[in-house]
Amino acid sequence: MNTDEFEDRIKMLRPRLHRYCARMTGSAVHGEDVVQDTLVKALHARAEGTAVDNVDAWLFRIAHNASLDFLRGGSRQTVVPLTEDIEAAPMPQADIVAISFQMFLRLPEFQRCAVILKDVLGHSVDEIADIAECSPAAAKSALQRGRTALRQLAQAPEDTRLPLMSDADRRKITAYVDLFRSGEFDTIRAMLADDVKLELVNRLRLEGRDKIGVYFTRYAEETRWRFALGAIEGQPAMLVFDSTGSMERPAHFVLIGWSENRIVDIRDFLFAPYVLDAIDWVRLG
Repeated sequence: MNTDEFEDRIKMLRPRLHRYCARMTGSAVHGEDVVQDTLVKALHARAEGTAVDNVDAWLFRIAHNASLDFLRGGSRQTVVPLTEDIEAAPMPQADIVAISFQMFLRLPEFQRCAVILKDVLGHSVDEIADIAECSPAAAKSALQRGRTALRQLAQAPEDTRLPLMSDADRRKITAYVDLFRSGEFDTIRAMLADDVKLELVNRLRLEGRDKIGVYFTRYAEETRWRFALGAIEGQPAMLVFDSTGSMERPAHFVLIGWSENRIVDIRDFLFAPYVLDAIDWVRLG
């Protein structure tokens, strides 16, 4: 596989990798971080001459290990022991893809891996064993136990996660959204830190106030977007709706990072619509 074919394969697999990483980490946003880490590691290994027979399995193996690194790093959630078991219970007929990311996070990690790969992404037991670097028998056992656990969890009522934000954070994101709505982009530019970072997820990264001015110009030229105050997985966010389509859910969203009253980070998911798959979001105000 030449370099162009390899990069094309990565682009095609990215949404599937995100579906895996989001459920492994319990967060669509953190899942995208892990996908980016996965692709950086894959490209680095490729540049160093690593030979790969099965690119798909190799990429998922990197994603699996990167997800575990994320979960075990710093103050991340404690990993549930593999030995923990849950008694069997019947499961109502429900689409497993619609189950929340947080519910997957309640499974032991190996069971979580097996259920996501098999029931969400359609991998075989042998492929699961290859990705998780275990025997097919161990993969099959983890799959069966994970399914049993998830059936029981799916029956329990799930608490609604309300966004918790300070009054200061609410004022900042509210002001940002209001300025976007009214097209006052020069006012927003005046709020940018000199070293502000912009990431158009899955497209490009820029740094510096002077370099990201065109970002606001492009939004000013596009008339179909509608902006609303909201929260994504409990984080303050600007929700962006497409007025030419369904207004029932956001088309994408933007996360803003602040230092005092300066904007230091803009993360726009315009080019990563797959991140919205089953994401927790709420419109505020």
